[in-house]
Amino acid sequence: MNSMTPVTRQEVLGLYRKIFRIAKKWQSASGQIEETIKEKEYIKNEAKMLFRKNKNVTDPKLIKQCIEECEARIEIGLHYNIPYPRPVPHEWNQNEINFSLTGHQFGVF
Repeated sequence: MNSMTPVTRQEVLGLYRKIFRIAKKWQSASGQIEETIKEKEYIKNEAKMLFRKNKNVTDPKLIKQCIEECEARIEIGLHYNIPYPRPVPHEWNQNEINFSLTGHQFGVF
């Protein structure tokens, strides 16, 4: 991420902060305290791991894809109230359908 423009860097850092704000307010669908705590930890740990994994991405197109994937995972996670990635049927092309399986994502959901 060293060659990011200041605007892109702000966007990525904004997504990172947004994820942690979501985790702080997160409530599991079951409403059980134990499940909520588990899901909050998952969100935070997944964000840390993925952002660190991709911190050296320099290709602007790949950075844009990562940002889009992050935004999509946030939207889907909030809509379905599920913090975990959604499974993808085996017959679909994994790279086209679920970019997160390639490890090039910033998202949490």
